[in-house]
Amino acid sequence: MASDTGTLPFLPGHAFKDASQKQFGRTSTFNHTNGYSVPKSAGNPGEMLTASEIDEMAAATARLTYGSRVRGAARQPDPIFVPAHVAFDKKVLLFTGYMKSTVHESADETYRVRYFKIFYYLEDDTMSITEPEVENSGLQQGAFLKRQRIPRDATGITYHWKDLNLGINLPVYGKVIRITNCNEWTRKYMIKEGIALNPAEEHPEDPYLIARLPTDKPNNTHATPSDFDSMKQFLVLDRKVLRFYAVWDDRHNMFGELREFILHYYLVDDTVEIREVHTQNDGRDPFPILLARQRVPRNFKAIPMEFPTCVMELSQAELSDLLNPADFAVGKSVHVFGRDFLLYNVDDFTKNFYRQNFGATDADFTPIDVAVAPPAAAMPALPPHTGIGSAEDAYLSCVTIAPKAPLGQKSLPKLLKYDNSALRYEATLDTEIPEDKLRSFIISYRLADDMVSVYEPPQHNSGTTQGKFLTEIRLQLPGSNPDMPTYYEPKHFFIGARIGVYNRTFVITDCDAFVQSFMNEHPHLFTPEAMSGIEAHFAGKQ
Repeated sequence: MASDTGTLPFLPGHAFKDASQKQFGRTSTFNHTNGYSVPKSAGNPGEMLTASEIDEMAAATARLTYGSRVRGAARQPDPIFVPAHVAFDKKVLLFTGYMKSTVHESADETYRVRYFKIFYYLEDDTMSITEPEVENSGLQQGAFLKRQRIPRDATGITYHWKDLNLGINLPVYGKVIRITNCNEWTRKYMIKEGIALNPAEEHPEDPYLIARLPTDKPNNTHATPSDFDSMKQFLVLDRKVLRFYAVWDDRHNMFGELREFILHYYLVDDTVEIREVHTQNDGRDPFPILLARQRVPRNFKAIPMEFPTCVMELSQAELSDLLNPADFAVGKSVHVFGRDFLLYNVDDFTKNFYRQNFGATDADFTPIDVAVAPPAAAMPALPPHTGIGSAEDAYLSCVTIAPKAPLGQKSLPKLLKYDNSALRYEATLDTEIPEDKLRSFIISYRLADDMVSVYEPPQHNSGTTQGKFLTEIRLQLPGSNPDMPTYYEPKHFFIGARIGVYNRTFVITDCDAFVQSFMNEHPHLFTPEAMSGIEAHFAGKQ
């Protein structure tokens, strides 16, 4: 814009006031009529600005102030925001699926196949499921699930259209619907959004509805009888049973073991029976039958899942591949309803049957040794000695219910023979303390019960308390096991011997004459070095 006084641009410092201007008020865009604000008529351009003019002025002012967004390019209009309920209005994904529903207490049918249509509304991510009506189906059909958001798991997260695909199971409130196909618009939308759809599947047919379809065949049709004569089999093979001795090895599982069984094959009707072999104190309930007499298929998983085996027996229609005598042999494993039985021996009748019908030889009946040596009983570890009482008493209390006095500690013949007999030795302390080196001790070994005591004779002005240094006790050898200790014996006492007494060491320096006489009378109780040392000691005193 330029002023009326010149052609200078409308810039700061170049604007001049119009001297002829007399009205400086802003023009109102509203007229006030009867207390109401009414926009002025659009017929007078001087009274009201249109919306396009206002937008043009705003864009022009910004462009003059800041310049265009892209130099040399025209201004692009701002994108228009479209809400989801407008963008996805009446846009619905359609999937088809089915579900197998078990029928209880019916002799005509075991299950029904129900077909569904699954609608997914892109507007608000809700779903609805309907079941098309089938004439005379006997089921309540129509709306299966009202329009709502369906939770996907226990956390409350709902299904999104990205979670849907073909050939998957859709759990809905405890029911599982198999999605098989979708319409063409749904397929194009999913592919456009980058989701690869699985191949479409065919709906299984409802066997009950097929059975109710009219047929052109008369009801009195007859099939050609089989060439197999079941009466001849009954007359020839009645009470003829093949007996196999088998084991089931379950030791690879926790608490598993090797269990023995007897497998009977009844030739009269090709049935199999398995009996368990019980032993004395095997810890099992006395139920002899593991598998009741019945026909056994080679692959038990091939039986239809919907067949009520708990109330109906398998017929030839369900069992086309049964176990026969050709499947049994010594050293061969037979798979019976998830368990592998190893046949390790047969009886004489079975041997003769296989010789006559299968040409078997004696080498085919070599028994297999399946005996398992019983595991060695584990010896429990003895608890450590607590220090209360002697170690022998603690040991006997662990191995016996009513412990007795330890043998060897108090022997009546030994007590009568060596009563009031003791070996006495003079000893000194092996120590670095000068005061203790001058102390003298008398070590007494009581022969009746192997008790050792230490006594310190009184000395004048010694500065120590004399008297009993160690009361009578069975003295353990240094370094022995405290739970099963070994004790000092007469052979350990000789001139120059070092006797360990509770972290103190005594050195024997002398002995009385009784020790020499006792040693001469009982040389088997002493070592030759001890006897020669005692004799040399007394020879030096003479």
